[in-house]
Amino acid sequence: MLRVLAVDDEKPALEELLYLLRADSRIRSAEGATDATEALRRIGRALDAGPDSEEAIDVVFLDIHMAGLTGLDVARLLAGFARPPQIVFVTAHEGFAVQAFDLKAVDYVLKPVRRERLAEAVRRARELVTAQHAGEQAARQAAGRPGTGTAEAGGPAGPAVVPGPAGEQIPVELGGVMRFVPVDDITYVEAQGDYARLHTADGSHLVRIPLSTLEERWAARGFVRIHRSHLVALGRIDELRLDAGATSVRVGTAELAVSRRHARQLRDLLMQPRTPKPPGPA
Repeated sequence: MLRVLAVDDEKPALEELLYLLRADSRIRSAEGATDATEALRRIGRALDAGPDSEEAIDVVFLDIHMAGLTGLDVARLLAGFARPPQIVFVTAHEGFAVQAFDLKAVDYVLKPVRRERLAEAVRRARELVTAQHAGEQAARQAAGRPGTGTAEAGGPAGPAVVPGPAGEQIPVELGGVMRFVPVDDITYVEAQGDYARLHTADGSHLVRIPLSTLEERWAARGFVRIHRSHLVALGRIDELRLDAGATSVRVGTAELAVSRRHARQLRDLLMQPRTPKPPGPA
């Protein structure tokens, strides 16, 4: 269960957020802070005490516009720590989303906060915290067994790609059960800090491996970088859109931005003839 800190300098908004968080069964404890300075003091104590202490904080739900330091300032300061809490921005302003995700935020929730939308942010944060704990445990176990020559699934080296009847597969954890997702089923990959979210037609899976590693590993399988935050299976792109100088692609129901740095290369690749995929077994 998650231990969270909510930060907002408007007391009614903070009380409403705390009420919603405390009503969520996945939240173990939810405390509030009314300014960034108080929040940083609490987070500093939590980091000093360690992840297993009573003062530990897993996730910070953070307003952006506050007197003094802003929520973005707080996030930048926390990025300098070795093991900072996850951050969910909760704000009335849409215009800071790009900066927020550049700071590796888990989610960006707009006010007025809806219960269902907050529940989704809690789910994402819980996934990341659970994966982080599993990766740290795997790393400790691997450190206790030197010379094995293999990486634990979800460990520091990331999940290994293994052969399977449907081609290469990647192990993911789902509800405490290890599943194997065929790489060919992955439509695009989304960076989330040191983790990556693998998107398929059936859902998504979080793995502890950087996007840059997957970019190098899967280049030969037709995955291309279109943005600092996204890696896409070239054959899964349904549409390329140009609008007022901005480029995006549609992959299934998802529309993903293409950075200017990658737009030219992507257009060139899409202009090349594609080899049709062989039909599956009847």
